[in-house]
Amino acid sequence: MSTPTQPAATTGPAPEAASVPATESAYGYRAGRTLPLRVELVRQLKRRRTLVMGAILAALPFVLVVALAIGGEPDGRGDRITLMDTATSSGANFAAVNLFVSAGFLLVVPVALFCGDTVASEANWSSLRYLLAAPVPRARLLASKLAVGLGLSLAAMVLLPLVALAVGTVAYGWGPLAVPTGGSLAPGTAAQRLVVVVAYIFVSQLVTAGLAFWLSTRTDAPLGAVGGAVGLTIVGNVLDAVTALGHWRDFLPAHWQFAWADAVQPTMEWPGMLQGTAVSVTYALVLFALAFRGFARKDVVS
Repeated sequence: MSTPTQPAATTGPAPEAASVPATESAYGYRAGRTLPLRVELVRQLKRRRTLVMGAILAALPFVLVVALAIGGEPDGRGDRITLMDTATSSGANFAAVNLFVSAGFLLVVPVALFCGDTVASEANWSSLRYLLAAPVPRARLLASKLAVGLGLSLAAMVLLPLVALAVGTVAYGWGPLAVPTGGSLAPGTAAQRLVVVVAYIFVSQLVTAGLAFWLSTRTDAPLGAVGGAVGLTIVGNVLDAVTALGHWRDFLPAHWQFAWADAVQPTMEWPGMLQGTAVSVTYALVLFALAFRGFARKDVVS
């Protein structure tokens, strides 16, 4: 007579295993400890594009010094004196001129690069899904990459005037900042105003950072995210040049990108910079929110 078939043996107490909540994580796992900022910062600093961009920004002041030496002293246009005409007045003026010639485009590139390449490059390398499987929470991954991207963007904007101030001081001497409209600012006051200028330029570029970061979460092509952000920023500049738009231009971030010029006046004016800050921060917050919301629902396959 055949004996009844016995159930297969199990390798653990099934009742206890079944009672473990599905949300319980592995022992020692802490979501807040995944992908530390220090690790992400070191990774991004070692990348070739970071080093190349830093070298380009550091080289610009030397290029301008050579250009001014070849071209001679800048001359005013009749009775009108511009900031460019005061480039050789002092190191502070030279630093301000470097910011003036760079704010419209050159400083847009590192912001788009550092914020647009960060997530898309991981997808392009097919390493994004492995980071999420580590597991790094999606919000944590985006927050770390955004913080590092913005930090590197700010570092780029600080690097340029610091190098320019040093180069300009050696070439033209340390002195007050000559104001195009007349008068001058003492060296200490000029340094404070330059800090305000750099801070405002960074805030005004948050829109480009938001565009680049949002596009970086939508595509696996880093060049597409970076180029798209730069292209849309250029479109904004073109639209701002269309005077027929009238007061509609006030809603364009590009309309306020040079409002920092009010900081290099004998009496600093705040209304333009405050309005530009409000417009830029509003656009940036919307774009960052779209990036986080879209990435949370995205099916990551690369």
